[in-house]
Amino acid sequence: METGRTGEDTPASSRRELFTVGGGLAVASCAPDSRAATDDAGLRSAVRGRVSLPGDRDFDQARQPWNLTVEQSVRAVVEVADADDAAALVRYARDTGRTLAAQPTGHGAADALDGAILVRTNRIDEIHVEPGTRSARVGAGVSWAQVQEAAAPHGLTGVTGSAPQVGVTGFTLGGGLSWFSREFGWTADSVTAFDVIDADGGRLRVTASSEPDLFWALRGGGGDYALVTAIEFALHPVPSLYGGRMVWPAERAPQVLAAFREIVAIAPDELTLWWSLSQFPSAPPMVGVSVTYLGDAASAQALLAPLERVDGRTADTRKILPLNDIGAITAEPTRPSPSLHHTVLLTDLTEPAIGALLTGPISPLISVQVRQLGGALTRPSDSAAGAVPERFCVGFHGLRMRPEDTANVQARIRDYLDAFGENATGRTPFGFLAPGQRAADAVDADTLARLRDIKRHRDPKGLFRSNFPV
Repeated sequence: METGRTGEDTPASSRRELFTVGGGLAVASCAPDSRAATDDAGLRSAVRGRVSLPGDRDFDQARQPWNLTVEQSVRAVVEVADADDAAALVRYARDTGRTLAAQPTGHGAADALDGAILVRTNRIDEIHVEPGTRSARVGAGVSWAQVQEAAAPHGLTGVTGSAPQVGVTGFTLGGGLSWFSREFGWTADSVTAFDVIDADGGRLRVTASSEPDLFWALRGGGGDYALVTAIEFALHPVPSLYGGRMVWPAERAPQVLAAFREIVAIAPDELTLWWSLSQFPSAPPMVGVSVTYLGDAASAQALLAPLERVDGRTADTRKILPLNDIGAITAEPTRPSPSLHHTVLLTDLTEPAIGALLTGPISPLISVQVRQLGGALTRPSDSAAGAVPERFCVGFHGLRMRPEDTANVQARIRDYLDAFGENATGRTPFGFLAPGQRAADAVDADTLARLRDIKRHRDPKGLFRSNFPV
């Protein structure tokens, strides 16, 4: 049984009218379902980890995702004790006809898990760094903060996310767009092996030679094919990391964007810039550029000279950073919030795109961010994530504090997308998909067809359900 929505594939060029932002909090109640609780009574004896069922005091907290606009109407939450416990849970689901949805940290949640058993893997937290081979092996519950803490003393880094609390597993299954992707490619490109539980409950080691199709799919095609319990990946030597954030009043946005464009046109792969326009509640609007450079401070400052010439900076945190302090650059939220977001790939910053970014207030959004791509991301990748020909990734962010916020944020994003025109390809990186989107919004038709074939072969009964099923 295929879990994708067959027949809904729409070409990216004609998909704009299908765009949605967030899901809003569902109106349907998640009150305890005594029949479901009775049906899953055997679950507690099937596994050793903690089980939360509807009616349990901790159930609502256990099922909560990172994005509080998403209502996860799951039938149970299981915090598995280890990989053997995960295998026992898969066998239980196989024998009882249940569906499993693995969600290590709650990031990337979508409104697609009704009736599933939500699997938390935070207790599978092994981490082993081998400096001699520049490699790491981590359990499915490990965060990037933990990896960087273990690797940094050896002058090594993973292809890490910008927010340290994000889990390695979910980030990697979605491809993994990192600060360091211009130099090292997708995070998934550094993976050498996965340990998984297959749909029969068996433990399987997945490598390029042992299971080539599954290895390809797990690197950027989401988690719809097996339950990952561990990942092994290459670490990369970094002699020095320079990074930080420069901030100006919003009226400097035209000059800052011009300097940003000048720098990214000639930037080496070691340099990555993110431009952002922000309007936070009870604060004046501001424009900023966040940066990382895999090298020394003097070289970075020379490359960033056009930004140095824009006067009026109100903050500048750039300095040599420890490899385990990458999260300090953007200081992203560390607690769940009611987020509304949408991300699109942009072929270039054309004049209409520039005009859209610089015209009018961003309200009711709180930020618009333009990430520089290119470098290693443009090169062939033997993974589902594939190569990225687009030069920029634009993310729109808002908050849903009131019911009407969803429609207002949605309308403002549509204004931007209309102004971008065909320069916006309609594609969203898998790891940035938002509620209301589908796997078809992240990958091309050939990739989607191959992913679906692998799903049918590996999980014919649809036991596994990812946040965005193929």
